[in-house]
Amino acid sequence: MKSTLSSLTGLRSASSWFELYAAFSTFMMLLRTAINDLIPSQVRSFITTKLESFFSNIYQSNNTASLTINRIWDESSRNNELYQAVCNYLPSRVSQSYKSLKIGKLDDCKDLMFAVDATEEVADEFEGIKFTWMLDEGSSEKERRDLDKLAFKLSFDEKHRKIAMEKYIPHVLKTYEDFKSERKILKLNSWSNGYWGENELSHPATFETLGLDPELKQRIIDDLKRFLKRKEMYKRVGKPWKRGYLLYGPPGTGKSSLIAAMANYLKFDVYDLDLNSVYSNSDLMNAMRSTTRRSIIVLEDIDCNKEVNARTLKDEENSDCDYTQDAKVEDIKVERFTLSGLLNCVDGLWSSHGEERIIIFTTNHVEKIDPALLRPGRMDMHINLSFLKAKAFRILASNYFDIRDKHPLFEQIEELLEKTEFTPAEVAEQLMRNEDPDIAFEALLKFLSEVDMKREVKKGSESSNSEN
Repeated sequence: MKSTLSSLTGLRSASSWFELYAAFSTFMMLLRTAINDLIPSQVRSFITTKLESFFSNIYQSNNTASLTINRIWDESSRNNELYQAVCNYLPSRVSQSYKSLKIGKLDDCKDLMFAVDATEEVADEFEGIKFTWMLDEGSSEKERRDLDKLAFKLSFDEKHRKIAMEKYIPHVLKTYEDFKSERKILKLNSWSNGYWGENELSHPATFETLGLDPELKQRIIDDLKRFLKRKEMYKRVGKPWKRGYLLYGPPGTGKSSLIAAMANYLKFDVYDLDLNSVYSNSDLMNAMRSTTRRSIIVLEDIDCNKEVNARTLKDEENSDCDYTQDAKVEDIKVERFTLSGLLNCVDGLWSSHGEERIIIFTTNHVEKIDPALLRPGRMDMHINLSFLKAKAFRILASNYFDIRDKHPLFEQIEELLEKTEFTPAEVAEQLMRNEDPDIAFEALLKFLSEVDMKREVKKGSESSNSEN
């Protein structure tokens, strides 16, 4: 009897559940029909997306790992190379498909520039794994103005941490290196306010176009080739893999063009360090440590810096540099860095911070440089960029007018160049004034003759005055 009652109760319970399910299904069908009829498809899609995102965030909140990639690595203002790699990597991945990108054309760049919009996440897929990037510009207006505070945040599922660290990040770096190598985009960096500002190096100078004595040019090229091949030799003898050059000569003799030609030949970025913007030994050390490998560090007009020449201030009477004779050595060393600090960066313990670097000093007055800077190991090769002579003039003539054979006026022009001192800049300025080579060479010959005559008159006048 009891078992019969239990069976009847079970049947009624099952029947009730079935009736409830049927009623719920009918309700859902009516609700779906009402929603489809009353709510536009765009609104339905928006609601669905928000719900999916909400529940997805709840699920991922306990399973998401993140990495922060700051623009500046530490308090010493050293640039984070990975940050620069990400800046170039992300636009190359999403420029053809992403909805929100910053785009611009800079004065010193040939191509359009793309950058990630800080208001939107950027998704990248690698080996079937989703990686999400976000540019963090800071929360306050002050932080957004401080470029040092910029950072990228990379988010991914915690279970893919090993792939992110061992494969994805190296993939980003390698893509960046390949991108630079393929496009051969060289950078010109300048030190200001504690960090390097970056621009594209667009100077077209090459060794083929330099108005330089062919023999000197070849010696420079051979020296650069030896430097590139001697990594193991430098390591074996226990020396940092670097090379120092001193470029000296009158203004207009092509020091800047030679630096650009060396950069284009080596495919090295250039770091132009104005010592007047360096305020202490630690600031100088930070600037040098923030440079990358395969780079040229340029210290221009080294003779014009008060701190470097603190021991030779007595020679400043005829200097064209911007400092005064009454400066005191004590004041100079207190205000900025010291000569010993510079020597340590160039050829001391501080100089061993990186590899494959070229350090170039330039000056118009080599006699004013402290002898401590001139010795091998600091300035290994001294290059005298002097006045234009016949062989170098032929290169300029070829550059401007594609004339490789002898021109009727070459002999007279070259005779004046050998006799009187003219810089390549002076001659190049004359050649640029006319597009017709015959007219240009005639005008150049006239210019050289007039200058030579004025100089002869001046010498004669000075000679007469000295005799009297």
